[in-house]
Amino acid sequence: MGRGKTSPEALAKRAGELTGHDFRDVERLDRALTHSSARNANTSNYERLEFLGDRVLGLVIAEMLFTAFPKADEGELSVRLNQLVDATTCAEVAEEIGLHELIRTGSEIRSLAGRKRQSLRADVMESVIATIYLDGGLSAARPFIEKHWQSRALSKTAGRRDAKTELQEWSHQQIGAPPVYNILDRSGPDHDPIFTVRVEVEGFTSQEAKGPSKREAERLAAERMLISEKVWQADGAAG
Repeated sequence: MGRGKTSPEALAKRAGELTGHDFRDVERLDRALTHSSARNANTSNYERLEFLGDRVLGLVIAEMLFTAFPKADEGELSVRLNQLVDATTCAEVAEEIGLHELIRTGSEIRSLAGRKRQSLRADVMESVIATIYLDGGLSAARPFIEKHWQSRALSKTAGRRDAKTELQEWSHQQIGAPPVYNILDRSGPDHDPIFTVRVEVEGFTSQEAKGPSKREAERLAAERMLISEKVWQADGAAG
């Protein structure tokens, strides 16, 4: 992050190489890649574009799921959609194509880590989708989204619910009580912490996991228990 004084034209060329889209409005693209911390009298930021990009992404993926899973009910389709448009997935795509390297921020934002950095990258991914859409409509946005989201949409784990929710229901079925989470350790600097969490369900083997936040470590620990107890298959599971 913090690309410096790259010209809008050079930025559009590089973004085109990363996305496969020929950006027509280079100033709008520059805005799509600019965080509010870098804003000055001559520059606005990506927030309005992010709003539009979120809706375009949701529409294309909803259509993709509706076609790919003709027997799925509304509940399953909603679970799949929510996972595919969340910040984790959008940030992953931004990182995979190298888009995060083009984001312009203020100096105080460049050291962001964990969920805050993920959120920034996800927001920019959505703003760039909006820029592609405004350049060429759905006929331009759809191929880009399908290229980077379709394999995720069709994966075996895409229809899974949140691991903590799943484990809580399973735990109630098994012992009539919720799982218990305990923080075992917190290490690393304040801006980039690592949490170690253990989850326990009475009568079953406990599981531990590390993550950049308490919530993420709990999610990973819950996922490990679900896999350990064969509630979930291990295919595609995070470790």
